[in-house]
Amino acid sequence: MINARTFRTGILVAALTAVLVLTVRKDGYHLDPAGLSWWYAACWLLFAAAVWSLRKVPPRHAVALMLAGGIAVAATGLAAPPRTSTDSYRYAWDGRVQASGLSPYDHAPADPELAALRDSWLFPAGAACAHPDRARIPGPAGERHCTRINRPQVHTIYPPVAEAYFFLVHELSPDYTRHKPLQTGGALLSVAATAALLMVLRRRGEVRHAAYWAWCPAVPVEAVNNAHADVLGVLLAVVALGIVTRHRITGGTLLGAAVATKLLPAVVLPGALSGVRRVRDAAAVLLPTAAVVVIVYLPYAVLSEGSVFGYLGGYVQEEGYDDTSSGKNRYALLRLILPDSWALPAVTAGMALVVWHVLRRGDPERPWRGALLVTGTAFLLLTPDYSWYALLLVALVALDGRWEWLGIASAGAAAYVTGRAFDDWYTVGDTAYAIAAAAVLTGWALRRTRWTPTRGKRKSASPIPLDSGGHEV
Repeated sequence: MINARTFRTGILVAALTAVLVLTVRKDGYHLDPAGLSWWYAACWLLFAAAVWSLRKVPPRHAVALMLAGGIAVAATGLAAPPRTSTDSYRYAWDGRVQASGLSPYDHAPADPELAALRDSWLFPAGAACAHPDRARIPGPAGERHCTRINRPQVHTIYPPVAEAYFFLVHELSPDYTRHKPLQTGGALLSVAATAALLMVLRRRGEVRHAAYWAWCPAVPVEAVNNAHADVLGVLLAVVALGIVTRHRITGGTLLGAAVATKLLPAVVLPGALSGVRRVRDAAAVLLPTAAVVVIVYLPYAVLSEGSVFGYLGGYVQEEGYDDTSSGKNRYALLRLILPDSWALPAVTAGMALVVWHVLRRGDPERPWRGALLVTGTAFLLLTPDYSWYALLLVALVALDGRWEWLGIASAGAAAYVTGRAFDDWYTVGDTAYAIAAAAVLTGWALRRTRWTPTRGKRKSASPIPLDSGGHEV
């Protein structure tokens, strides 16, 4: 029989699902970013309420709720075409290019050599080019041509495992299905990540933490509606961290596949090496990781005339990661207190200290804890304004249960969407990341007051009574 707490949590998840459908269907990124931000805020509040309510749900009901709710939440991303990102159109194009027998690293979408592969969906013409997401490309004289693909003048940036995924989706998709196959793939991978989290957490009796991923609003928006391939890297990283303490070679292999999907999962490597003291143990993880990256890049390197790194270097420059004078709001929190020229050295030093701490003091039985610390710190120091990057961080929060880091995911969404509603875009991102950093520090302080740093036992105003065997009464 369903008790009141289970029923209440189910109602909250149902409300979250309904509001997510309305949010996804609202085409407000260009037309009404302020209104869309309020919908985002409503989703995050309902998500917080549902997760809070889940704490009191009996374990036998909690797993069923998370799975059913995770499926429903992920499915909301299918309610509309991609709303806040055009990346999936590049995915579809790369899959099509590979199916034609060409390397996606050799030609930009605007290249005339690939004109035979174009269709009216990815390459509209005429009045359809008036949409703000359309990029103009050369066409016959007197005709207006454009594409849904962003940066059509540059080669692809995506690593080979992601490219293999795009090809697979293309091959399995019926003709004229457009954006739906990639969104469906994102939904399936999201639910698979929920299942993987439940399996990892069940061994520790912490299954409720999986709700941080299963019900998080960022998942249906970014992994499903916008169909970002990051979700594949997240799934591989979750499985890898779940087994790396018992099977280092297999864990390293999966980490290599995750890195070769979107590069960002490389930040979890220090966590996978938490507390490792022997060189051979570290090598058992690092060598398979490096080998997989090399092996999957090799076929593309052989078949491609151009660089298999594509537009990666140009992207780093474009996004301002190598130059604080670029006009991009990178290293925003550091630049509030340091001269701009000091920001990049400070990031390098800060990340080196955090990695060293994780390698030396990290919990080898909980590699995701060190991975979360490194990943979260990287976000706070770099302050990216692309919200889908945080999908990896959300999954690490689910593994570790430290909810305070979720503020970084909402900060990315604020920087990406809410900033468009204000003339001073950067102030919104700065404020959002500052609040996220304060939440992380607050969570750390609260945990320090509840736990001793050496034995991990709860502090109490009065001693906890023990029986003759030394166990709590």
